[in-house]
Formats: sequence, C-alpha cells, structure tokens
Amino acid sequence: MKLTLEAPIKPAIRYRKIYVASSWRNPHQAAVVEALQKAGHLVYDFKNPRPGNTGFSWSEIDPNWLNWTADEYVAALDHPIAKAGFASDMNAMKWADTFLLVLPCGRSAHLELGWAAGAGKQTLVLTCDGQEPELMAKMCDHICTSLQQAMDILAG
Repeated sequence: MKLTLEAPIKPAIRYRKIYVASSWRNPHQAAVVEALQKAGHLVYDFKNPRPGNTGFSWSEIDPNWLNWTADEYVAALDHPIAKAGFASDMNAMKWADTFLLVLPCGRSAHLELGWAAGAGKQTLVLTCDGQEPELMAKMCDHICTSLQQAMDILAG
C-alpha cells in the first residue's frame, strides 16, 4: 500500500513551556505573557504564578525593605515568604524548556537567564531600542528585536 498526499503536510507547531524573565516594572511583560499564551504555549508568569497568587514581593516581608542593611537583606532571604517565592520561581525554572528575557529588567531576571543557559535550556532575549548592549547575551540562542521575531522562533 502506498500513501499519497494531495496537499503538503504543515509541520506541527511545537508548543513550549516558557519562563518569562523580566521586571515587575517592565510595561511589556504582561502583553508578552498574554501573546505567548494565546499562541498556545504554557507560560510561567511570575506576577501570577498560580490562581490567587500574585507572586513574591519584598514588601510582604517588610514595607521598609528599600532601607534594609545588607545583614537585614541576608536575613530576609530565610523568611518563609521569601523561601516560598524562591521555590515557586525555581520550580518553574526547572519545569520550563524555554526562557525569554524581556528587557528592560534587573538582576534577578538576568540570573534566571544565566541559570537557564547553563542548564541547556533554549534562551531568547527580547530587546528594544534604548537598551544598553550586553556582550554576554551572546551565550543565548537568540536575540530578538520584536515580539513577532521571538514568536516566529518559538513556532519553528
């Protein structure tokens, strides 16, 4: 028996498990998460990691957190709220097969992306005009200048 096809078969889209690393202050983070979810990807959103959970914030430990000493910061890392926030993000990092760093962002997001690159996960950086160049971004698989470019890579 011979199989014949009347039309070419479109390759299946590989849906990803994506960890979006960014900043609480990044105005684009929510739109990126939404676009990835609409495309069918499973996405970890650190601002809404689970229903009823709005993610970790230092102010939950102490409203005066911006004025901590170095010793107070180190002690706060052992607070149950900090431990739970870390576990949530770290478990999601282990779960994800793909990481998307959305610039601008801070130290935590860059640590997350560095961990992902070292763990052999697929890594993408989404940058835009006005962002300071970073040489070590070369360790990532892709540097994208638009969300559409990142979406095309993820769909490929």
